[in-house]
Amino acid sequence: MIDITIQNLIKSFEVGDNLLDGLTFQIDSGERVGILGKNGCGKTTLFKILTGEYDYDEGQLSIAPGKKLGLISQIPVYPEGYTVEDVLDTAFTRLHKMERELEDLTARMGAGETDKATLTRYDDLSQRFETEGGYDTTVRLGKVCNGLEIPPAMRQQLFDQLSGGEKTRVNLARLILEDTDILLLDEPTNHLDLRATEWLEEYLDSFQGTVLAISHDRYFLDRVVKRIIEIDRGRAVFYSGNYSFYAVEKERRYEEQLRQYEKEQAKIAQLSATATLMHQRGTEKMHKTAFAIEKRIERLRTTDRPTGAERVMTVGFGERDFNGDELFSVSNLSKSFGDRTLFDRIDLEVLGGERIAILGDNGTGKTTFLKILLEQENPDTGKIRFGPMVKTGYLPQIVQFDHPERSLFETLLWEDNCSAQEARDRLGAFRFRGEDVFKEVSTLSGGERSRLKLCQLMAKNINLLILDEPTNHLDIASREWIETAVEEFEGALLFVSHDRYFISRFANRIWFLEDGKITDFKGGYEDWLRWKERQAELRNVPRFQPEKKPKRQKPTSGTKQLEKELRAVERQIQRLEEESQRLETEMAANATDYVKLQELTEQQTATETELGEAYEKWESLSEQLGG
Repeated sequence: MIDITIQNLIKSFEVGDNLLDGLTFQIDSGERVGILGKNGCGKTTLFKILTGEYDYDEGQLSIAPGKKLGLISQIPVYPEGYTVEDVLDTAFTRLHKMERELEDLTARMGAGETDKATLTRYDDLSQRFETEGGYDTTVRLGKVCNGLEIPPAMRQQLFDQLSGGEKTRVNLARLILEDTDILLLDEPTNHLDLRATEWLEEYLDSFQGTVLAISHDRYFLDRVVKRIIEIDRGRAVFYSGNYSFYAVEKERRYEEQLRQYEKEQAKIAQLSATATLMHQRGTEKMHKTAFAIEKRIERLRTTDRPTGAERVMTVGFGERDFNGDELFSVSNLSKSFGDRTLFDRIDLEVLGGERIAILGDNGTGKTTFLKILLEQENPDTGKIRFGPMVKTGYLPQIVQFDHPERSLFETLLWEDNCSAQEARDRLGAFRFRGEDVFKEVSTLSGGERSRLKLCQLMAKNINLLILDEPTNHLDIASREWIETAVEEFEGALLFVSHDRYFISRFANRIWFLEDGKITDFKGGYEDWLRWKERQAELRNVPRFQPEKKPKRQKPTSGTKQLEKELRAVERQIQRLEEESQRLETEMAANATDYVKLQELTEQQTATETELGEAYEKWESLSEQLGG
């Protein structure tokens, strides 16, 4: 069954400039589709057309009859003064309308109105009200709020005072309560921490309906979507896979089109030269042949020059030489705000060349830790000691400039003391070209400001680069440019990020901040995920307990050999239990050494297996002895 059909859709906001220009595609029931494209290509406009917020100029749009469509937008907007409870209650608007009509009909019948139309309407409406869950709204609301961790106190808060992640959770709860059939997700993970993002992915995995997702979160796209529709110059381009498939296939198509284009251009150049030479000969026959060749040239122009691949950044970092192993150390570091402890007595050491991701839920103190490191915030206790040759570069989450009235070009001239040509070259490498370099910094988007700041950092001699959510405001192409630059940086990297694609690509060490402590894990992001899963398994595996058997009367015959074997098995059980305890202690001591932990886990599994066999043997011997 088809849920959404769009044919030749055209939408423009300026005459003669179509944002969507003949957009055509269909979405089948239950599909998981990612909507990609450059910023400003019309993705969010498409969603607003689907929800009816925007009209379209030409074309056809149809949504399957009876299918409910819901939008999780980047910034949900509700009337001023709405509490969380009010927002959730909008899920029952239709039921409330039915309830009011039922109350009106009840009052009219109580006043003596008994005509057939009134009675029929009351019966039909009351049946629909019950079938659609009108009497169970309180129970359903409670279940969904419990599942999404929306406590009663939060339900009384004003919606516009919630964090971005909390708003997303509330909006998702509303859509679940509405029994939405088609979910439109517009940057759903932008304001979510890792835990909330993982919860959303798990929910979508079990969701029975259709999902369309606009997202710059490549990890999310890989886990959720099965097909990609890219909006390119107002039209749809299709890729039958997740984001990783799309990235490889898009590059392959670009290379193939470029080869075809270059082949055509070479043939056109050859034929053009021949036609020109024939015209120069001046004979009527040569002119006719040349005209025929020129017509053939026009027929050859079938392949456009591909525009899919963007120019990559070519400027590298100017790393400062670093002598010595220890970059910086943290000793007995603590920080609290009132009664809330962010971290307590932290001890860490960082070596040159390490790439460390700081992870944790929103509000656990990740950015505060960076600010203490940068001496923008004072700790309650402890100190940080840097090596003598360390020079730090910092890209904050929200980038600001001292003179936003200056142009990009002037910013580099004044602040970096570089020549005009060098400023143009560096800005060009970061895709600030032509007249863009003369735009005022104050007019830049968040992503463009991050790009400009990183452009400045790349010229400095730094050996420690600190990043706070470096990809947060960037589209996918900009994230990949940033990653290309960071990959060329050979110094140490310390970063806070919710971008799991970025974390997976760069981190070789994880600091996980939770409950005032930092878990220091030496390994990459995928190793960290496997380690967490293993820890959860170990916590949930019950210790082996031998099944209690009813006692039997001892036999009167000789049992010396059996008793000897029993004592040997009891000594074996004691030895294996001690070995199991020793391995558990060693596993706790090596909790962040993934390779060592794997080795110990295998030993523990073998020990537990042998212990189970020993218990079984002990039970068998005990039964034979009658005890």
